[in-house]
Amino acid sequence: MSSGTIDIDEFENADDDEFEERNDTERIVLFLDENDDRAWKAATIADQLELDTDAVSAILSRLKERGLVRHKRPYWAITDNKDRLQAAYRLHQHHQTADEQYGEEHFEELKTDEMEEVR
Repeated sequence: MSSGTIDIDEFENADDDEFEERNDTERIVLFLDENDDRAWKAATIADQLELDTDAVSAILSRLKERGLVRHKRPYWAITDNKDRLQAAYRLHQHHQTADEQYGEEHFEELKTDEMEEVR
């Protein structure tokens, strides 16, 4: 799809939302889930998804903190806890639906003087 075109058969057989843009985190999780029989170096994931290696490393670290990926230096793999992965996906879908219905929240707009800064 990077060329800006796809085969008409691929177009005809695709789901309505199949070509929507995904954010980098979604793309990484989807890639690892689709390739769950392998573990990957961050640089290889970045190459496969045409992303910046440092950005992929940062995203993978956040996903590890949430228990969605496993890490044995230097390799990364999707979690083997499918229930956790499905729960995270459902939560993500709820947030996405809320954003679509009510608009995205922008933290700076919600911030008040009484709020403590979290570090």
